[in-house]
Amino acid sequence: MSETKPSSPVTTPPDSGGPGENAGPASTGARWPLPEETFWSEQTDPHGVLPGPGAPSAPGGPEASPAKGRAASPATTAPVTDDRPATAPVKAPGGPETTPGTPETAPGAPKTGGSRPAGRRATDAALERPAAPGGPRGAVAAGTPQEQAKPGEQPDQPRRRRDPYLDNVKFLLIALVPIGHALVPTLDADSSRAAYIFIYTFHMPLFVIISGYLSRNFWNSNAKTNKLVDTFVVPYVIVEVGYAALRTALGQKWSLTIIDPAWLNWYLLALLFWRLSTPVWKRMKYPVPVAIAIYLFAGYSQISGDFSMDRFFGLMPFFVIGLVMQPEHFDLLNRRWIKIVSVGVLASAAAVAIYIAPKATLKPFYFKHSYQDMDLSWWMGLGVRTGLLVCSLAVCFAVLALVPRGETWYSDLGTRTLYCYLLHGIPVLIAKEKGWLELPWLHGPLGVLAISSSCFALAIVLCLPETRTVFKWVLEPRLTWLYRRPSGS
Repeated sequence: MSETKPSSPVTTPPDSGGPGENAGPASTGARWPLPEETFWSEQTDPHGVLPGPGAPSAPGGPEASPAKGRAASPATTAPVTDDRPATAPVKAPGGPETTPGTPETAPGAPKTGGSRPAGRRATDAALERPAAPGGPRGAVAAGTPQEQAKPGEQPDQPRRRRDPYLDNVKFLLIALVPIGHALVPTLDADSSRAAYIFIYTFHMPLFVIISGYLSRNFWNSNAKTNKLVDTFVVPYVIVEVGYAALRTALGQKWSLTIIDPAWLNWYLLALLFWRLSTPVWKRMKYPVPVAIAIYLFAGYSQISGDFSMDRFFGLMPFFVIGLVMQPEHFDLLNRRWIKIVSVGVLASAAAVAIYIAPKATLKPFYFKHSYQDMDLSWWMGLGVRTGLLVCSLAVCFAVLALVPRGETWYSDLGTRTLYCYLLHGIPVLIAKEKGWLELPWLHGPLGVLAISSSCFALAIVLCLPETRTVFKWVLEPRLTWLYRRPSGS
């Protein structure tokens, strides 16, 4: 068996007193102009997308740090188990910026120290120890017990605490999805129609905002890139075939069109293309105005539902807004006066939904129909889409302000919302085909309450860990055999 030797501590030369002629910005030691891959690396991304706790060091050395005196090099990526992006480097008073290997504190979470990535050797530990008295930066003071690391020994990994805030938001939103679908057979009642309009004003737009926020560092990890196939393409095909078989079993004609997603499967394809477009939005100087312009002008075209292109353009601004949001934006919503205003916003939205329910068309709330499909002139269509965008964003931010930020009884359920989304259609479709949702007493306020309560309980069941255990092999397959191993592994 080959002997494993610890690498010697890395030292950096003392400062020369000023940047040289080839010094990069902030005297990082990097060459300027930066190469393309370095400029858009995790350390320099203008949107604060930094490597998460699973990002390993480059082969043969520690993780690159933009600290003074060390050259910043593009970091290699590695599997990361959390979709949460990492925070931007924070400059401590009187000191350099913190190393961007620190995991993100999600919105509303306490600022705590992050866990160290696995696989660090004595070299990594040497860079973290204080310099020896009188020695150059990076020199290690001998005699401390921590530096007596044995060759090949793995340090203990403190587990990073998952922030519950976004999980709370995700569960409350996913519970509204089966409620909205189950209300469809009773939409001839004004009470059901009002509840349906209120839900569809914000529940999918806010889901798209959260998806955009969690996609900020999606391309910085091989594991997350693999998810484009593991949790989008493969489940999409399986669920599409499964629902086609279910409809046939319920007496409908067999119908399967992979390119035209059936019913709830549209979100998987739309999110797939939104995430594929992420690098383009990150390179733009003004991504949100561009996305809004595309959203408005897309209404002039009758875009087909193939590959969910209609909703890809119809909900695009929400994804891009989430993509450019930072944790401090969520913190702004935690102020008391904003919470008070948010209560008024939700109450006003509910009142408007009740008022317009008897005569309003539902097409604008699907974010997919053209102005011609809605029988609107071009200027009226622009006004409706603009007004709906503003109203939806107002309600979305109001909900974000009012959702609890601490641990709740449903925080853990919010980590498994994919299962509720893809599986709730089975009982809802069966109930529709059997006529269980068309009973006369369901067409009224009591029916809205009964349907909502039943679907909320269904959402809880579908988000339980036992549900994931049963269906994980279908909805989250681990296709490790399909991918090449990263270089150096």
